[in-house]
Amino acid sequence: MPRRVAAFLIVLLLVAACPLDAQEKERSDRGSPPEPKKKAASKVVHEPLSVTKHTATIEGEEIEYTATVGRIYLKGDKDQDRAQVYYFAYTRDGVEDQHERPITFSFNGGPGSSSVWLHLGLMGPKRVPVPDDATQSAPPYELVPNEHSLLDLTDIVMIDPVSTGISRQEEGTEAREFHGYEEDINSVGDFIERYISTNERWESPKFLLGESYGTTRAAGLADYLQDTHGMYLNGIAMVSSVLNFQTLRFDVGNDLPFVLFLPSYTATAWYHEQLEEELQRQALPDLLREVEEFAAGEYNTALLRGARMSDEEEDEIAAKLARYTGLSKEFVLRTNLRIEMRRFAKELLRDRRRTTGRLDSRFLGIDRDAAGDSYDYDPSDAAILGPFTALLNEYLRDDLAYEPGRKYNIYGSVRPWNYDEFTNRYLDASESLRKAMTRNPALQVFIASGYYDLATPYFASDFTYNQLQLDPTLRDNLHWGYYEAGHMMYIHTPSLEKLKEDLTEFYEAASPEE
Repeated sequence: MPRRVAAFLIVLLLVAACPLDAQEKERSDRGSPPEPKKKAASKVVHEPLSVTKHTATIEGEEIEYTATVGRIYLKGDKDQDRAQVYYFAYTRDGVEDQHERPITFSFNGGPGSSSVWLHLGLMGPKRVPVPDDATQSAPPYELVPNEHSLLDLTDIVMIDPVSTGISRQEEGTEAREFHGYEEDINSVGDFIERYISTNERWESPKFLLGESYGTTRAAGLADYLQDTHGMYLNGIAMVSSVLNFQTLRFDVGNDLPFVLFLPSYTATAWYHEQLEEELQRQALPDLLREVEEFAAGEYNTALLRGARMSDEEEDEIAAKLARYTGLSKEFVLRTNLRIEMRRFAKELLRDRRRTTGRLDSRFLGIDRDAAGDSYDYDPSDAAILGPFTALLNEYLRDDLAYEPGRKYNIYGSVRPWNYDEFTNRYLDASESLRKAMTRNPALQVFIASGYYDLATPYFASDFTYNQLQLDPTLRDNLHWGYYEAGHMMYIHTPSLEKLKEDLTEFYEAASPEE
């Protein structure tokens, strides 16, 4: 063998036997850059954590379905993991073509609430029973089958936004990056896009179903999904809707809430039999139409006139307010004809030393004393927090076979919430919804409201949607439902049954024809 060839082979053998670090050092000593180290593999984007098989009977039909507890990693501009968003998915088994099967993304509001209320109250195959007479059940609690789940209509994905449930930001990312109007819409919208893409559901009819601030989020999402991801929705169901926060804020100089809360005061007084006999005999919907006319007419005009009213006119308006609220005329006059919600909840049953609920005014509370002008706590919230918390934690571990390893936040710590886009004005997401409906004329919207809701009153919701300034050709895309219950109307069995009937019609109207 020639000497040169033999020498070359010896060098090759020495280089091959040399450790990688030594090779890099040798190249570095020669002035050559070292080989770049491989980047650590990023976590998977979509990770199912628990997959279980179940059977449920919904509206008399036996349905086999798969329940998935999973998480999706939200990515940053440099493909770094920014947050883990957890979800609960229910998908019907035996579907021939999942592209024809609707899929619904659902969430509650707060902001800062997990999806537990809709999850175990309306959407999922199990629910938390609450006494229909608005009393508080005692522990221990029992989860029951939900015969009115939406699983017969649609696949379901319950989303817990960052800091709620077990969803958290990643190390090196601050939670405040997700705590704000725009930040929240962006993160939830990006989650939806990732879920749709990784589960190959782009051709499926797509829906959102939100409650309370979740309706604020849904309005923004409709616009964001269209503009950012090119994703057009078939329908949005708004439960206890609030898009324009001016309708809810009892601020000095903002008289709008006093007008819009009035019919819900009447409904509450009617339920607790505090109205005069003539009004008590009326069916509630008929009575409320009468009060709505007064609120939007005489009462609204009186507030606009202010000090230009004569004493006689002020006295006449006060008498009508007293008649429709069950409060005394003297009390109404002391409020300058402006009855704040907390004052109403404290005053209506003061002689019985009881207060009414905010989320659901059918519920009664007991304060330390009967003085003051605001209640100590919301009895409707107290009545549902314990059962929903206990049963969610049991359901997660027993039925869904998943141990999260950390606390499930029913309410996450998300304060302060960033409203920078609305600095020095009220948050109003209605324009986002109008834009989405105009650019996607097929988009249908269902608005569900409870008569006994003193958190997001039904008349305030009606006002907002009637102010969207939709083109006349799009107004029939709005659908309405009213229920004799409160904010979570689905905890009342008759209202749950009616809500399911209304949503069934809505999904049929919003889904493409075969």
